[in-house]
Amino acid sequence: MRTIAVAVISVACVSILAFGQERDFSPGPQEQQLPRAMHSPMAARPVVRVGLDEGDLRGTDNRVLQAAVDYVAALGGGTVEIGAGRFVMYDSLHLRSGVTVRGVKGKTLLAKADSVLSKLGLDGDFGEQQVTVQDAKGFEVGYGVAVWDDGAGGFHTTVARITGKSGNTFSIDQPLMADCMVANNARAATVFPVVSGYDTQGVKVENLTIEGNKAGNAPLNGCRGAGIFLYRGFGTVIEGCEVRGYNGDGISFQQSNDVQVIDCVSEDNAGLGLHPGSGSQRPVIRGCTARGNDTDGLFLCWRVRHGLFEDNRLEGNGRFGISIGHKDSDNLLRRNTVRLNGQNGVFFRNESLGMAAHRNRLEDNLIEDNGIGGKYAGIRIRGFTNDLVFKGNVIRDTRPAGQRTQVIGIEIEENVGEVVMSGNKIEAETEIKDSR
Repeated sequence: MRTIAVAVISVACVSILAFGQERDFSPGPQEQQLPRAMHSPMAARPVVRVGLDEGDLRGTDNRVLQAAVDYVAALGGGTVEIGAGRFVMYDSLHLRSGVTVRGVKGKTLLAKADSVLSKLGLDGDFGEQQVTVQDAKGFEVGYGVAVWDDGAGGFHTTVARITGKSGNTFSIDQPLMADCMVANNARAATVFPVVSGYDTQGVKVENLTIEGNKAGNAPLNGCRGAGIFLYRGFGTVIEGCEVRGYNGDGISFQQSNDVQVIDCVSEDNAGLGLHPGSGSQRPVIRGCTARGNDTDGLFLCWRVRHGLFEDNRLEGNGRFGISIGHKDSDNLLRRNTVRLNGQNGVFFRNESLGMAAHRNRLEDNLIEDNGIGGKYAGIRIRGFTNDLVFKGNVIRDTRPAGQRTQVIGIEIEENVGEVVMSGNKIEAETEIKDSR
């Protein structure tokens, strides 16, 4: 017996030597913890699949989508994959930090439900978290809601979720942003962004189609809503998405730095097509189409700086193709096609010296056939705007002689400062109208 035991031990020792030493699990020199977590990057992250009748979670409206996003967010981030089909939205899909929401291109449809609207029965006071409506029909717990009066537009409009109901009084999850007075036509409506991101970082939204249903909805202003809307959504990437027929802006992001909007379509919306604003720095909008929107294709709102806007198509919008104004400085706009818009192709708004859109560059853009029912310029510069550079642009009207309305190439008003022009090809009745 002893001889056998010694033999077994000898074989085991030979085996260890043959296969080497114990496996080394120590971290390599390249491994580091994430900036805001006490672990290193993981190869596999949570993935939840959502569908109408297949997937990990199944349903037909915003609730199943939100359940998936919130579950993945609670695990520290990951991906929600939404299958083909039409999901009815009674509230926003609320984005969460670190979560990618990915649909099937052209087949994942998020459809805004019809809204209801009622006048308030009692004043809504600033900071209050409930409202009383005259007609409660159609207001339900869990629905999105907006509250405003004739003096509470823009950021003073409140967008929230209904969290409870008692008769005609509803609690909401956000405090009112302004006094909404019955005497000032105070009202509430079940309107909201179809996709919404507040106070987020590292979000991606891919391949979603938004059906805005503007005929069935009250309007919502672009400071608080859009088909896709961000507020302090830092570093968000919106790619391959389509927003059509929303009763407001198509894509709007406010106070959101380093946002990228890539290969998206914003079409037939009641407001602006693409609306970076309120101090959003370093935006990138590339390869997008803004077509047939009621106002402007691309509207740089306040303090949009150091942005890149390239290879976009801004076509057939009701007012300007591109509008630039209040403190919108140091942006590069290149290789865009700006055509068939209702007024000027590119419009620099009338701002004082301290507030004007200085040091913007327009390079290699095609600006053609703009203007309806009047005489307009391809580019019109107003205010005390300084240090603009226009290089290599084609500015023309290709329509028959009796139908041309883009009759001025570049119009420079009396208070404008230096404008550097080189290599532009201008075809117009008046190539440059300079009133300085």
